[in-house]
Amino acid sequence: MKKGILLPLLLIGCQLFAQTEKLDTTLIAKIKEEGLNHSQVMEIAFNLTDASGPRLMESPGYFRAANWAKSKLSSWGLDNANLEAWGKWGKGWELEKYYLAMTAPYYEPLIGFPKTFSKGTHGLEHAQVVLIDVKDSSGLIAYQGQLKDKIILIKRNDSLPLGFKPDALRYTDSELVKMSAFDPKAPVTPNNNFLAFMAAARLLAATKKFANQEGALAILTTSPRNGDGTVFVQNGIPYNDLMQEAMNDVAISYEHFMSIQRLLQHQIPVWVDLELQAKILSDDQQGYNVIAEIPGTDKQLKDQLVMIGGHLDSWQGSTGATDNAAGSAVMMEVVRILKAVGFKPRRTIRIALWGGEETGLHGSKNYVKNHFTDTATKKFNAAGDKLSVYLNLDNGSGKIRGIYLQGNQTAWPIFEEWFKPFHNMGASTLTLENTTGTDHLSFDAVGLPGFQFIQDPLEYGSRTHHSNMDSYDHLSPEDLKQAATIVAAFVSFASQRDGKIPRK
Repeated sequence: MKKGILLPLLLIGCQLFAQTEKLDTTLIAKIKEEGLNHSQVMEIAFNLTDASGPRLMESPGYFRAANWAKSKLSSWGLDNANLEAWGKWGKGWELEKYYLAMTAPYYEPLIGFPKTFSKGTHGLEHAQVVLIDVKDSSGLIAYQGQLKDKIILIKRNDSLPLGFKPDALRYTDSELVKMSAFDPKAPVTPNNNFLAFMAAARLLAATKKFANQEGALAILTTSPRNGDGTVFVQNGIPYNDLMQEAMNDVAISYEHFMSIQRLLQHQIPVWVDLELQAKILSDDQQGYNVIAEIPGTDKQLKDQLVMIGGHLDSWQGSTGATDNAAGSAVMMEVVRILKAVGFKPRRTIRIALWGGEETGLHGSKNYVKNHFTDTATKKFNAAGDKLSVYLNLDNGSGKIRGIYLQGNQTAWPIFEEWFKPFHNMGASTLTLENTTGTDHLSFDAVGLPGFQFIQDPLEYGSRTHHSNMDSYDHLSPEDLKQAATIVAAFVSFASQRDGKIPRK
């Protein structure tokens, strides 16, 4: 088709789609009033963070949050609130006690946090630190017989970047325009840092295996991101359903790591005190999602679904506020708002708080597999065809600025109309970009419409994502109120429109 003909046809198509979107302005006003002036989103967030603790999958904190969410959803009048098992997850891990300090050549407490499945120490251990200087795993043999009962570091050759950029950012108008103009057919710029990252990961894994065999007590790790008191800490071992305890691995601040490295390079001995107690949890190895719903009322449409969700699990370094108590709290607030304004949906609305997202989207993948997937074609089945749309929130505490359409051009004019009542709240951007790394991908993978909202980054990438700073105090109340209000309206639109959201 000639380019000159294509654009007018697309515009006509957009106008036809737009004409079908009948938005209830009275309902929108009620949702705005409830969501902006009577919000409970921060109280929900408190219960998922401070009151529950870290929500590492299969940990007591996860189950505290999940059971609280289930009970709260039920108290608001949602039906079928439950913890739905989706298959085997494996063992859990919980930190019980931790202390780390340099004791020689002088005393200094060290900022750090243990990685998951660290096996622990036999009480307080006093150990010498050894610096390992190798370019690849072949050089490790030189340290044979030298590491027993030692704490080790792998020599680093980088430096801490100066903090010229602010931690917290909002998208500029020009950045949002660039997103909107995204061309799915444009060539992708390769990530030149990926190969270096993978090489470092392989060296770390090989060093840990070698050191563990040699009887080393622990390894201290860092990166230039671990500056200014912020430590990014995740798994000590790759996810697998056995999840056996592993060598003690502690992520520490970059400044402390490099100070120890410089002392050792100057032949000044360094000694460290480490105490680490952890528990392996193996009683219940099933994975669980929190599920609840508001039943549809239309005889023809009540078997169809509008789904919303965010993941409930977090890492262990803090209480997982921006990743992703924020998204879970917003989605819970969405259904609370809809119940509070007396909304009666035509389609059934189902909320899902996912487990196991952090190590591979396990909760949402298994939910889609168990409910919506044809095992032969790997595409959606008849039950999946009844899903109109899935909406996800998992990019921190920032307000909604638009939506990633995952290449779904036919959905563009629909969402364009839906955002119009919220332009004055800063939300209007549509992009065909595919955004990655969260639970909407489980739906998109089988051909179902799954979308993640564009959110202002705030401190998500710079300070809170997977770090010891991911706490309640880094949540933005006004942004979360805005997000809950918009999502509540979108859910009402999706549940009331005559047709489902079109597939790609």
